[in-house]
Amino acid sequence: MPNTETRDAVLDVAQDLLQTRGLNAFSFRDVAERVRIKAASIHYYFPTKAELCRALIARQRADVKVSLDRIDSDERDANQKLARYVSVFRATLEVGNRMCLCGMLAADVTTLDRSVVEDLRRSFEDHEGWLKGVLDEGKKSGSLRFDASPRDEARLLLSSLEGAMLIARTFEDLRRFETSARHLLAKLKA
Repeated sequence: MPNTETRDAVLDVAQDLLQTRGLNAFSFRDVAERVRIKAASIHYYFPTKAELCRALIARQRADVKVSLDRIDSDERDANQKLARYVSVFRATLEVGNRMCLCGMLAADVTTLDRSVVEDLRRSFEDHEGWLKGVLDEGKKSGSLRFDASPRDEARLLLSSLEGAMLIARTFEDLRRFETSARHLLAKLKA
C-alpha cells in the first residue's frame, strides 16, 4: 500500500475502533492487525496516540464542515436544516451502534493529551457555531421559537443529541434516539 493509503487505512480502522470501543480500549497493535502492518509501522504515521486522535479529529472536522455546508446549500428552512443535522447523528448510530467520534473522545477526556482536548473543544465549537447560526436564522424568520439565547440553545441541542446517542447505544435501540430527537425538534418549531 502506498503511504497515503496506509495512513488512511490506519485512520479508518482507528476511527472504527474508537467509535465502537472507546479510545482506551484499543491499541496500535489492534489497529496494525486489522490493517495488516506491523504495529511499529503505525508510529511512522502517528508517533503517539495523541497524534492519531488529532488526525482523526481534523479529518472529522473537515467531513462535518462538508456536511454542514451541504445542508446550508440544500435547505433554506431552519427546521429542515436541523432535521438534516439530526440525521447525521442518526446515521452514525445506525452503523454498528456507533457513537460519534467526538462523543467517544469526550467520554475519555480526563485521559486525553491537552492538545487533543483543545482540538476536541474546537470540534464541538464548530457544531455549536453552526447550530447557533441556524437557530438565530430560524428565530429571526419566525420558523423557530425558544427562550434561551441561540448560543445556549445550540449547546443544549448538541448536548441532548450526544446524550440521546449514548442512551440509545446503551439500550441498542435506535428508537430511543429518534424519540428524543423528534421531541427536541418539536419544541423548537414555531
